[in-house]
Amino acid sequence: MFYPQEVVDQVIESNNIVDVIGSYVKLTKKGSTYFGLCPFHNEKTPSFSVTDNGNKQMYYCFGCHKGGTVLTFIMQYENVSYTDALKTLADRAGIALPKPDYSKEQEALSRKKDAILEVNKEAAKYFYHLLKSERGKNALKYLTDRGLSDETIRSFGLGYSDKYRDDLYQYMKSKGFSDDILKESGLFSIRETDTHDYFWNRVMFPIMDVRSKVIAFGGRVMGEGEPKYLNSPETICFNKRRTLYGLHAAKKHKGKELILCEGYMDVISLHQAGFTNAVASLGTALTEGHADILKRYTENVVISYDSDTAGRDAALRAIPKLRDAGLSVKVLDLSPYKDPDELIKAEGTDFFKERLKNAKNSLIFEIYCLQDQYDLNDPDEKTKFFNETAKRLSYIEDRLEQENYIQAVSKEFQIEYSMLKEKTKKLSLSNDNRQGFTTTPTIIKKKDETKTALAQCQKMVLSFLAEEPSFYDNVSDVIDESDFRLPPYDKAAQLLFSQLKAGKVNPNSIINAFEESDVQEEIADIFHDSFLKDISESDLQKTINDCIIRIRKSSIENQLDGVQDISRIVELKKEQERLQKFNIFGRKS
Repeated sequence: MFYPQEVVDQVIESNNIVDVIGSYVKLTKKGSTYFGLCPFHNEKTPSFSVTDNGNKQMYYCFGCHKGGTVLTFIMQYENVSYTDALKTLADRAGIALPKPDYSKEQEALSRKKDAILEVNKEAAKYFYHLLKSERGKNALKYLTDRGLSDETIRSFGLGYSDKYRDDLYQYMKSKGFSDDILKESGLFSIRETDTHDYFWNRVMFPIMDVRSKVIAFGGRVMGEGEPKYLNSPETICFNKRRTLYGLHAAKKHKGKELILCEGYMDVISLHQAGFTNAVASLGTALTEGHADILKRYTENVVISYDSDTAGRDAALRAIPKLRDAGLSVKVLDLSPYKDPDELIKAEGTDFFKERLKNAKNSLIFEIYCLQDQYDLNDPDEKTKFFNETAKRLSYIEDRLEQENYIQAVSKEFQIEYSMLKEKTKKLSLSNDNRQGFTTTPTIIKKKDETKTALAQCQKMVLSFLAEEPSFYDNVSDVIDESDFRLPPYDKAAQLLFSQLKAGKVNPNSIINAFEESDVQEEIADIFHDSFLKDISESDLQKTINDCIIRIRKSSIENQLDGVQDISRIVELKKEQERLQKFNIFGRKS
């Protein structure tokens, strides 16, 4: 925490959530709650709610399940960091923030990051200068021959690294940068016997974070040579598994989807053609980190990888990662052209728009790829293809969604509907043993289904206690904050139990104790008690009671792993047995 909690609380309390969000979203009051169209997903009927109720000033969308405090909203809507969002709200309230309270380690790390960013900024300026000079004429010709305009070159900060292997190093030394920080930047190899630039004689692509800060570079050879593309090594400013090229510009796009490309030129060409929602991963297969970042900015992704075998295989690997992140995925058909740039140059932007409009659903795309593995003129091969198709459909857990896909696949691949449905149904029933959280009623939101049962239990108990603090004494006889061992619920439990002991629950203070917006959103869900209202009292009591037992049992098992004293082991074993009879509701007078 860079600022004391009391300072954060003061800033939040000075910014009424209805006033702040109302400046971005048109809100209408209904009873004690305000509603509007959610700014985080497309909808026609307002499902975005804002509650202005003392310490419980929160927003929540019943459609996409985003929620949090006024600080979370600024972080998510403006796509800024915790600190930047806090500064925005402090300025709005006329509050002067104190000097951030850094530890020595944090202060040293912050200074190092700032220094590396300054090196990258100066290098980007130098590369751009060289591109526009006589020395960079071949590089500039390469870019203009690829159809890039001066405006596009400028807006993406493209440049050129000279053919002399220490040219940038000599320049940076003339600017007063030390060898230590130059080495940390990843732009140089500095040794006693040899010092040289990481890039030379390449067209340069600055890689920027969402704040448009240059965090790394990519370089491309202009003729023959390997590797064709070269990226900066990872630094404390640059993690390629969590960086998407072009996102700094694409995040401003107000459309409903992002286009996922393979490389720099795909992104730049699409932006120049008016498709400013294009991004790309950086010389690596799409990772879960990339998918999580995409999820922060959109609900829909269209994959636009090269149309060759390698591009198709990369799309097949990316699809499950994107789906797991909760994204709707389609795949663009670029054939007979290799990449988006080639298609647009040959057919124009209207043709590309039509292809986007008709992009294949990811499951349909997967089945088309599957079809290529079978000879459908052979009855045995055809049967295998149909069976494998039904198997894919059987994994869809939502029955309505599954039915829609059966209809679509039956029509698309000319498979008899009734036979496909019957086969899929049989396979679905055989998949039922894959159920996860079955000991309590199904009251968990869809976005939580991939989390562990223990994490779900911890979340529900915290949510129940926040809503029903009178049960705190009964619950605390069995579990306390130390029994919550999974992040972020461990920290949330410490804060909530402390407030319960003091007799006053303050959700805003707990949520704002976390700096990542996605974690704030997760913690905010604790205080949104919709599941308490959607279940009968008897089911709720059984659920909470079972969860408390599960949390304590897990904690005891962790303790048993590290205990060697026999008497203590016997004591913990007896407590496990006693838990079976525990019922906080039976003890409530």
